[in-house]
Amino acid sequence: MYLRASIVISIISLSAATANADTFNRIASFPTFLNNAEPTSESSAEIISSTADGMTLVYSDSPQGVIGLVDITDPANPTAKGNIAVGGEPTAVSIIGNTAFVSVNTSESYTAPSGKIKAFDLKSMSETSSCDLGGQPDSTSSAPDGSFIAIAIENERDEDLGDGRTGQLPGGFLVTVDVVDGSLDCGTVSVIDVTNLAKISPEDPEPEFVDINAEGEIVVTLQENNHIVVATKEGVISHFSAGSVNLKNIDATDERAALIFNESQPGRLREPDAVQWINDDHFAIANEGDMDGGSRGWTIFNQNGTQVYENGTDFEYAIVKAGHYPDKRSDSKGVEPEGMEFAIFDGTPMAFILAERSSIVGVYDLTDFRAPVLSQLLPSGLGPEGAVAIPSRNLFVTANEVDLIEDGGVRSHVMIYEFQDAAPTYPQLTSAGAEKLIGWGAISGMVSDANGIVWAVNDSFYGFQPTIFKIDTKTTPATIIDSIPVTRRNGEYAQQIDMEGITLDGEGGFFIASEGRTDRVIPHAVYHVNASGEIQFRKGEIGLPPELIAVERRFGFEGITKLGDTLWMAVQREWKDDPKNYSKLVAYNLDTKEWGAVHYPKAEPAVGWVGISEIVAHGNYFYVIERDNQIGRAAMTKKIYRIPAAEMVPAPLGGDLPVVSKELVRDLIPDLRSTNGYVVDKVEGLAIMQDGRVWISTDNDGVDDSSGETYFWSPGKL
Repeated sequence: MYLRASIVISIISLSAATANADTFNRIASFPTFLNNAEPTSESSAEIISSTADGMTLVYSDSPQGVIGLVDITDPANPTAKGNIAVGGEPTAVSIIGNTAFVSVNTSESYTAPSGKIKAFDLKSMSETSSCDLGGQPDSTSSAPDGSFIAIAIENERDEDLGDGRTGQLPGGFLVTVDVVDGSLDCGTVSVIDVTNLAKISPEDPEPEFVDINAEGEIVVTLQENNHIVVATKEGVISHFSAGSVNLKNIDATDERAALIFNESQPGRLREPDAVQWINDDHFAIANEGDMDGGSRGWTIFNQNGTQVYENGTDFEYAIVKAGHYPDKRSDSKGVEPEGMEFAIFDGTPMAFILAERSSIVGVYDLTDFRAPVLSQLLPSGLGPEGAVAIPSRNLFVTANEVDLIEDGGVRSHVMIYEFQDAAPTYPQLTSAGAEKLIGWGAISGMVSDANGIVWAVNDSFYGFQPTIFKIDTKTTPATIIDSIPVTRRNGEYAQQIDMEGITLDGEGGFFIASEGRTDRVIPHAVYHVNASGEIQFRKGEIGLPPELIAVERRFGFEGITKLGDTLWMAVQREWKDDPKNYSKLVAYNLDTKEWGAVHYPKAEPAVGWVGISEIVAHGNYFYVIERDNQIGRAAMTKKIYRIPAAEMVPAPLGGDLPVVSKELVRDLIPDLRSTNGYVVDKVEGLAIMQDGRVWISTDNDGVDDSSGETYFWSPGKL
């Protein structure tokens, strides 16, 4: 028996737009390893551009020492076009027509920096010209008329020297070089001196990012110096400090796994990375931070230095509500806006702000650039570094640099979005609209009540902030409307618990399953909490019996459900006394206090392991989620099975256990592919309404080595 075939994906509009509003939706993802001769070697899409016809993407790939090409003639089905070796480390790529201009770092050391700008014909895939730059390049930009290239020569500092401070020579500078008939004219290489302008380290400007407007004016950020320079090919015409922001009501602590948003960082230097002209007189900066700053948002300046817009915490708060806040970066850069793109789609000027550590893109309407409006958040891959807009084809593209091949994690991706007459498909779960700011992530177990509410818990990633979330599934997207702290009698957050499952107690409270981990002094246990989240005194903790403690392993309870007077908990993987590929479904009778179990037959993993991540009793069946620990193309098992309730007859612990049968209900991998990203790992939440409607969720690992995407969807009724 299968769930109804139609997939109902939750969708949102942050601006309350109608269902047919113009929006961006992801239509494809391209893993960059497809361009590599050795697919298991590390690859990274960093800075990205497109050919003039918008049919080919070109990205810089530092680990491979190449530029990678992607054919997007059919943008929904991108294909590999191979790599071009550039003879060093590519740091950026700009394209004029069918020629790629690539800045290449050839430095022997920090004290002996060197580099080149090279031109490559993309049809023949051959180098056509090359010019020495006299230092280590970072960013490049091509003039809108294709007449010249500007290159930021960073001559970056050694962060292991001198406490990582600036002031390390040789200092950087700005270079321009003319482009004639598609080739570099090395005789026109010109150096623009940007030393002795900034106050922090005037001798060591470290130019970071450049952009050129239609007038041929160049804007460059001096990130560590918190300074901005505007120049022409002839020299500097203006310069000024990027300034600072007084940040209030932020999370500025990363030592505790909690989202608190009650701290401040006064006078926080912006330290901008990316910069983009939005017209001939104004430009925007992404305030990433590096040495001493990072103001978590973005800013618009007039080229004379007048500030016309400051985003403050608005972008960060939107990301918090979407569940993408990277708590481990709280003390320094928060959501870390780094990259930026500007383009006009269907007459509307738009800024695309890339939050690197949050792995999300904010789309802003700049119709009134003095009051930009956030219209969308786009899910990206892990660590969006660069982006390119192709308005002629209604396309927007991100390059996501992080490749976790060594850890068996997500690979680097290029992600493609289309500007459509359609409703947005992301986020699928949000806390926007709640009466208070609710930070959330790492959603694990779920349960539904008679009123159509889904209750969910976060896991130990937020070990200092265990929380029950109240989710309204009648909205689009589903909305977290309240959060309930899980506390002890003293009112403090409960410690040393790892909430992986939740079920109703029938009296307004909950039973919560905690996955133990003895090496972290986290006990395997079940907790009874009231409607206010308080663990019930004395009888609120149900510890495991000696028969289970004797055979326990790290991977414990991953789900809990209640049928009659009996709690049923799913043990994720084999414990010491289990046969290979069998896990226990453990029973505890609340009246008799008796324990028992049955055996559940798991799939044989092709790679890694397979475990149970949820259990729900509904009607005449128990439903479980069975998943492997694989990501992307390697994922094989993300499935819902059902077990006849009549077979769930527990036997005493310590002896032979009966083996239950299972029937496939739904393969979830097609659902996970439906938003055109990569297949995520942790499908962990399952809730079944009284009418049989199903809700499923994924755990985003608190945005730690994760894209932060949370899938929360309903495939219909049983």
